[in-house]
Amino acid sequence: MTSEVQSAPPTPRPVSAPPSQMHSPAPSRSPLRAMASPLASPVKKAVASVRGYLEEVGHITKLADPRDAWLPITASRSGNAYYAAFHNLSSGVGFQALVLPAAFASLGWTWAIVCLTVAFAWQLYTLRLLVNLHEPVAGGTRYSRYMHLATTVFGERWGKILALLPTMYLSAGTCTALIIVGGGSMKILFSIACGPACVARPPTMVEWYVVFVCVAVVLSQLPNLNSIAGVSLVGATAAVGYCTMIWVISVTKGRVAGVSYDPVKASSDVDRTIAVLNGLGIIAFAFRGHNLVLEIQGTMPSTLKHPSHVPMWKGVKFAYLVVALCLYPVAIGGFWAYGNQIPPNGILSALYKFHSRDVSRLVIGLATLLVIVNCLTTFQIYAMPVFDNMEAGYVHKKNRPCPWWLRAGFRALFGAVNLLIAVALPFLSELAGLLGGISLPVTLAYPCFMWLAIMKPGRGTAMWCVNWALGCLGMGLSFVLIVGNLWGLVATGLHVQFFKPAEFQ
Repeated sequence: MTSEVQSAPPTPRPVSAPPSQMHSPAPSRSPLRAMASPLASPVKKAVASVRGYLEEVGHITKLADPRDAWLPITASRSGNAYYAAFHNLSSGVGFQALVLPAAFASLGWTWAIVCLTVAFAWQLYTLRLLVNLHEPVAGGTRYSRYMHLATTVFGERWGKILALLPTMYLSAGTCTALIIVGGGSMKILFSIACGPACVARPPTMVEWYVVFVCVAVVLSQLPNLNSIAGVSLVGATAAVGYCTMIWVISVTKGRVAGVSYDPVKASSDVDRTIAVLNGLGIIAFAFRGHNLVLEIQGTMPSTLKHPSHVPMWKGVKFAYLVVALCLYPVAIGGFWAYGNQIPPNGILSALYKFHSRDVSRLVIGLATLLVIVNCLTTFQIYAMPVFDNMEAGYVHKKNRPCPWWLRAGFRALFGAVNLLIAVALPFLSELAGLLGGISLPVTLAYPCFMWLAIMKPGRGTAMWCVNWALGCLGMGLSFVLIVGNLWGLVATGLHVQFFKPAEFQ
């Protein structure tokens, strides 16, 4: 016989309650108390977890067009403040800084320093506007391309008329100038390395252009803007290195014989006006890179709690602090050392001209090598908007990612077109003032009008007045520079030699 063992009921514990409820009936079961049941607790925990996550992270902004995830600029959104600093420094300082002493020769000490300082502060202000306009409404549309913002503000037709030529010049035109400077520097480096007793036949200038473009096209096979952050770091380091070396050598060697700091004398008031406008155009040309700011910021993640403009502005501040530490010493030190004898191509040409014999070949060769490295790396970031535009045509038409072989073909085609322009139009360096006037609105004027159109500050407020004043002043200055430099070209003539690249001096 099997005996069944049963457990005794547990001894009831005394329950304490308020005196008013000691003899009251038990309350009915409410829905809120039902949520504490074992069945509802997982749902409650999941809701609380999702709510906490949303409160902690915020709403992640999405691409306006999902196909943008296939394009080079917006393919990766893992950028940070360091990447922003690398890209902005690489695009903000380069060979254009070396021409600044020539602007000082046209303007003189006082006015050149004043104009350079005003231009630097002005472009830093408009840079701040663009950083905030990238995502004007938290969680809303992100303008990851300058042309996207321009067409939104000015309309499809006028956006292309006003912004397409300057932005395409700042991309394709800068790449062409980089081929001219980089290829010429390769030729100089070869002659330095070979020495005066060299018996080898040096390649022609066109052949050096081809070598430069081939190396640049190989580097351009990196798929997107985020992937070239390391390349931009190398380029920025090279730019800071050769700018520092060149002005330190120039100042250390002292002033050249017969130096004068008076503005270059002109035979007439017309020539004097033309020289001043050309100097202003050179200063305007030195501050390029605004057409890449929105694209660089487009590589960053953005949430309600951590918007992209915060790390972007940190990177921009660091980058342009370094830019200032490069531009001012090169401009002031170069003009102090060479004065009105500075060549039109800038301080690098002056270093070769006046100190090629009393400075170690190793030092000059290292500075030249850094120039080449910077030209190759800067080519990548300025070409990226063009690559993005070329691939966008295929992606939007075929509704699928661009295959690797077609991407490589696009980038090789871009290099070939720029090579053809560099060979056919080797006199682009003489148009620095004119091109600076054409690209000036992108940097100094359009961001002010974009801010007014999108942010809509109250009429008569400080921001309304400042942006209207700066925008109109920028457009007027651009018009004066373009007309003045065209007038100068007509009056003095342009030394045009198509398909005859001159030796880089």
